[in-house]
Amino acid sequence: MTKQERAARTRQALIRSAAEVFDQEGFAPSSLTSISRRAGVSNGALHFHFVNKGALAEEVEVEAMAILRGIADPWSENADADGGLQTLVDTSHALVGRLQRDVILRAGFGLSADATWKSRSDLRQYWVDWVDEGLSVAARRGALADGVQPEDATTVVAAATVGLEALGRTDPRWWDRRTCTRLWRLLLPRLRRA
Repeated sequence: MTKQERAARTRQALIRSAAEVFDQEGFAPSSLTSISRRAGVSNGALHFHFVNKGALAEEVEVEAMAILRGIADPWSENADADGGLQTLVDTSHALVGRLQRDVILRAGFGLSADATWKSRSDLRQYWVDWVDEGLSVAARRGALADGVQPEDATTVVAAATVGLEALGRTDPRWWDRRTCTRLWRLLLPRLRRA
């Protein structure tokens, strides 16, 4: 293995370790020592790659945002047959499933909500904006039920799905696919044009 390959592996191990520590402890209580120890490297190796804990948090957020953007692709006016509502359902299921198994995504969402950290990549806001755009697409395509305003639907859907993310931090059953399905069984009949 070349020096560059080792450096890339060490950097990735540090990002993953930082995500694990931030996910478990939050930003403020986490320490560089616990991050480097978890990654199996010295503090010196950590400082070679990252000047401080904030730089690590920024990198965790960058990777988490890339994951979220991969899950929640930009909307298109050529949405699925029901005007984008099925895309919204499928994507929320994908998000909840990924939160269950991907510590970097969980840590990114956690950092977005952490009062001790000044987030530069607000994953929760990206999700809310994505939901809003999808429901606007659905409205333009005539997919929303009579009387349903896209901004009202955004309020409910965004609050419910971000709520699943937040509640899952203390009880992973909230990240179960069946929980997300129950949410949509309740919401879709109210949202979808009959």
